[in-house]
Amino acid sequence: MKKGKGMQFVGDSRITADKQKFIPKDYSEYPGRTEAFWPNFLLKEWLVGAVFLVGFLCLTLAHPAPLEKMADPTDAAYIPLPDWYFLFLYQFLKYEFASGPYFVLGAIVAPGLAFGGLLLAPFLDKGPNRRPVNRPIATGLMLLGIISVFWLTYEAAEHVNWEEKAENNKPVLQPEVEIDTESAGYAVFENSCMQCHGDQLQGGGAAPSLIGIDYSVEELKDIAKNGIRTMPAGQFKGSEEELQQLAEFIVSVNEQVK
Repeated sequence: MKKGKGMQFVGDSRITADKQKFIPKDYSEYPGRTEAFWPNFLLKEWLVGAVFLVGFLCLTLAHPAPLEKMADPTDAAYIPLPDWYFLFLYQFLKYEFASGPYFVLGAIVAPGLAFGGLLLAPFLDKGPNRRPVNRPIATGLMLLGIISVFWLTYEAAEHVNWEEKAENNKPVLQPEVEIDTESAGYAVFENSCMQCHGDQLQGGGAAPSLIGIDYSVEELKDIAKNGIRTMPAGQFKGSEEELQQLAEFIVSVNEQVK
């Protein structure tokens, strides 16, 4: 300080004068921008997403998705359907211009253009106004997407007999039977068949359940030798006596179901 000259201040360039950590700028002077993207806006988005996720998880726990019957590769009458949120694409692929020789167009090109248009909408329409009528590109793409998805989903669901499908695809309950694990037939089954049909004859994978079938001893012996449907011939390697014991064992188990 010098006398009569007022006050003089010395600044330190290592200390910022107008920036403070974790405090966003004041956007009130910028028209169309009301808050900082980070952390204000992004934090709100995360909070909304977290609430939705928790609610969705609670709904999933309260109402779990129903299971259908065990998959049977030999059932040619079964019509597989995608989950409800892909029904619109399932319906779209039924049309002639999106199926057959034009499958690539319907399965890849058209959905790619549709979702690509939605992704590019914010870059094509950069107007600061938030009113939908003043943002024709973004609003038009969104309305077109929503209408298309809802209409195609409705069309797909309209042609499905959901009650009949649910009735035909109920999980098959395994009958309660007693397996005599001490019998000679079970020993043969354990050595020859258990790997595919399970320790309780319940089946697994491509191998069907052996409980609830209606075959005679002779028919079972023929199947074990020559195979049936997806089961190839020559699977059984035992003797004739062991084959007889195996067939009689399977028949005795199924007699409990009748």
